[in-house]
Amino acid sequence: AILRAMSNTEITAAVVGTGHLGRHHVRILAGMDGVRFLGAYDADRDRLAKIATEHGVPALESVEAAGAADAVVVATPTVRHREVAGVLLEADCHVLVEKPITVTLAEAEDLIALADQHSKVLAVGHVEYHNPAVQAALGLADGVRYLESQRLSPFTARSVDVDVILDLMIHDLQITLAVAGEAPSEIRAVGVPVLTDKVDLCHAWVEFPSGLVANLTASRVSAERIRKLRLFARESYFSIDYADQSVSSAQLVHGEGGAQIAPRLVDVEKDEPLKAELESFIGACRGESRPIVDGRTGAAALAAAITVRECVERRENVRQ
Repeated sequence: AILRAMSNTEITAAVVGTGHLGRHHVRILAGMDGVRFLGAYDADRDRLAKIATEHGVPALESVEAAGAADAVVVATPTVRHREVAGVLLEADCHVLVEKPITVTLAEAEDLIALADQHSKVLAVGHVEYHNPAVQAALGLADGVRYLESQRLSPFTARSVDVDVILDLMIHDLQITLAVAGEAPSEIRAVGVPVLTDKVDLCHAWVEFPSGLVANLTASRVSAERIRKLRLFARESYFSIDYADQSVSSAQLVHGEGGAQIAPRLVDVEKDEPLKAELESFIGACRGESRPIVDGRTGAAALAAAITVRECVERRENVRQ
């Protein structure tokens, strides 16, 4: 009832955390139709002042001040997600928390329970799920049997507080779970630290009860940047380029001369994935049915990522 009542009203919004991703949340929300942007908060006052000036938005004095908004994006370091998102849910805000949802599954369950208790939207910022090419392919790919992803990046100093599994691979784990529609039956993984003291390169093999198999690779020490996803169904194939927002597809066509492989045109309406994610979040706050990654889905992706990390650690312990 609360959501329906907001459907025709202006949504007020705020952002907590104005770092690498937070500043883009500020940029998009500050210019979004139907949204009145109340302001941004960051513990780093110099960074906050710069972002506030750049986008012409108020600099808020505290997390609690952000709690005056209907909807708040939490883009702080992951270690603060439970604390900050918890405060905002308690203040009756709808919350989108950046991925990964939290550090631990117990913290994720706490946020899910708070959102349920307050009847609020809890979304998780798995931005690649909102990539138009991904949405176009997922809408057409029925009965996927094999999935392959490559997410490779040159090294940067950003996000070295977490390993490559929680930094990069978790995107593809979440999309894999969306394709499968069920929990994994088995996960195997190998990984190594290269330039940091955490895993920088990881390869995971994920199996599901349906028979679907996923083969995932993530690296933040690559010579080139690659973002590819391939889906193999019984009589069709999809190759998704996240960066180009394009889908190449082929299908098996049965005719009088027998079966042959034919190209399949997949239309993709290009858009900024973060903008699509925020539009889905604000739409959900209004009670609209939009594709979002909710708290439970975000927790499932975190659980899979933690299992991948545990597999890597067990293998390393054996080697030592």
